[in-house]
Amino acid sequence: MRMLSLLLVLGALLSGPVLARPFDADDLVRLKRLSDAQISPDGSLAVFALRETDMDANKGQTRLWSLRLDQRNAQPRPLTAAGSSSPRFAASGKSLLFLSGRGGSSQVYRLDLEAPGEAVAVTDLGVDVESFVVVPGGEQLLLSLSVFADCADLDCSIERSKKQADAQVTGVAYDQLFIRHWDTWKDGRQNHLYAATLGAEPAGNGDVRRLSSGLQGDVHSKPFGGDTDYTASPDGKTAVFAMREAGKSEPWSTNFDLWQVPMDGSAAPRNITVDNLAGDASPVFSPDGKSLAWLAMTRPGFEADRYRIMLRDLATGATLEVAPHWDRSPGSLAFSADSKTILVTANDVGNKRLFAIEAASGKVKSLSGDGWVNGFAVGDKRALFVRDDSDQPSDLYSVSLRGGALTQLTEVNAQSMAELEFGAAEQFLFSGWNDEDVFGWVVKPVGYEEGKRYPLAFIVHGGPQGSMGNHFHYRWNPQTYAGKGYAVVFIDFHGSTGYGQAFTDSITGDWGGKPLVDLKKGLAYATEAYPFIDGDRACALGASYGGYMMNWIAGAWSDRFDCIVNHDGIFDTRFMAWSTEELWFTEWEHGGAQHLVPENYEKFNPVNRLSEWKTPMLVIHGQQDFRVPFEQGIAAFTALQRRGIESRFLQFPDENHWVLKPRNSVQWHREVEAWMGRFLAE
Repeated sequence: MRMLSLLLVLGALLSGPVLARPFDADDLVRLKRLSDAQISPDGSLAVFALRETDMDANKGQTRLWSLRLDQRNAQPRPLTAAGSSSPRFAASGKSLLFLSGRGGSSQVYRLDLEAPGEAVAVTDLGVDVESFVVVPGGEQLLLSLSVFADCADLDCSIERSKKQADAQVTGVAYDQLFIRHWDTWKDGRQNHLYAATLGAEPAGNGDVRRLSSGLQGDVHSKPFGGDTDYTASPDGKTAVFAMREAGKSEPWSTNFDLWQVPMDGSAAPRNITVDNLAGDASPVFSPDGKSLAWLAMTRPGFEADRYRIMLRDLATGATLEVAPHWDRSPGSLAFSADSKTILVTANDVGNKRLFAIEAASGKVKSLSGDGWVNGFAVGDKRALFVRDDSDQPSDLYSVSLRGGALTQLTEVNAQSMAELEFGAAEQFLFSGWNDEDVFGWVVKPVGYEEGKRYPLAFIVHGGPQGSMGNHFHYRWNPQTYAGKGYAVVFIDFHGSTGYGQAFTDSITGDWGGKPLVDLKKGLAYATEAYPFIDGDRACALGASYGGYMMNWIAGAWSDRFDCIVNHDGIFDTRFMAWSTEELWFTEWEHGGAQHLVPENYEKFNPVNRLSEWKTPMLVIHGQQDFRVPFEQGIAAFTALQRRGIESRFLQFPDENHWVLKPRNSVQWHREVEAWMGRFLAE
């Protein structure tokens, strides 16, 4: 025994501690991603989705895990096989419902949590279940199904889809927009809301009833909607859903309304927000059944307007705004079990926090502290939430609804994180446009040495109404640049979210104005305040609006950077107006349709400043990008080549506005790293 102990000690001494290595793009795509945390009705169990990367299959594989909350030092355990998502507890808490494609199509399955075994299907439909909600009481489901609106039943939609697939001709004719959206061509199908009763046998095609009959539109919305687009009352008798009516004006309308319908389908849906011509979203009934809350904008056509929290007394119809003076825009919404508190997430000064708001008084309290909250669930006394920050990927946390210390519940990437080293991130404040306060961030390079100077990666976020803050991003992660020895700076310029609606509004009609001033002044501040930044060796990078800004910088700030990386950037705002799909975006941002105010589209149009271009540029674009169409990237590269400027074009035939496939993501990063290294090496 003594000899064995001695050998173990000697082995530990010889092996030494594990040496951390710089974080890399390959690590980024391989890290596990925790999401969609749920809490059981009695608060004893948490369930979450965990995505792991299968590099051989070149995609993520998601399975469900559980964690006992009523046991100290409990460890997560897997519940389902890969290909499972959207966990939702049954009303009793004794079983879990979730989506899986294990039978060949996406259907709802149930797993018994008291006597675990094989999950069984509770729906057996001829179409995919896009999302679902468990109706209080536990005997019904709300389902979003993709169907042809004029079909009377699912069999009709199935037959028509088959005829389309088997057709010997490929031409498709359209009479109105949308003809395509995000990365998908329209084929006539819409998401519609159905109800199903749970029984001993799986619900089949004839066992569901459509609740959105007579309407044209998507429930849930495409491409990024989900089960937060609809809800059921506590008594199980009523459903409310958010929908924008389809029609010729749909591509330039943000008018989502809330519709109320009896769960038994005995009456047609009724528009209950008809007076608001802007967006209404995320309906939620209070647990006591007395109120309906939702998020509402006030300016039609503006997708980045401030969401306000609306609360309607269901007995009287009286509606009021909760916390009207709180200048933040919530992104999600839930009630506490006693119906007295509304929980929301919102961007806030470079973070995305979880807030608790007293429904009666409007008093607002931050629960989550710094970092980025990606989703939450509410129990009787505590909230679960998924949180990350600049050097920590997502994990599960909990906090009392009264506030206080956070409890970290998982470390799903503990083994990987022990091997990795990250750069230290710091937020800074400077005087931007008009000497107004603007925030930015700096990230030190991995292996930072005092007195040494490092080349700079200067990243511009997209949106443009967005924020690049204290967040572990899986596409634009500053730590991948810090891991390669770069200092990183990014600015939440005028137009960013989380600093009040006036700050967000300020970019409209001024894409190349105030934001460029902020970028110039922010970079000047950072290079002076942080001497380790070598401002003479700098590359600017951005995507979407950030890509637009790369094209604008090429002409309006042409002598500052050694190289530029332009991903999915707008090259010609005039052509963008006639080729993008969501017209409300360009028309709001430029003050009207292009043919009505053409001068607005020319004011900050990068194509008009080509004579000033001289900085080497890497242009990247996805062929399936319908938001900023592929030809914008080709045009930028063509301009660079015709002007004799060093340039390179990387295109992805199978990617949209984002690069999502793991191997493509690594290739993206390697191309960017090589481009930067070519111009920033000492």
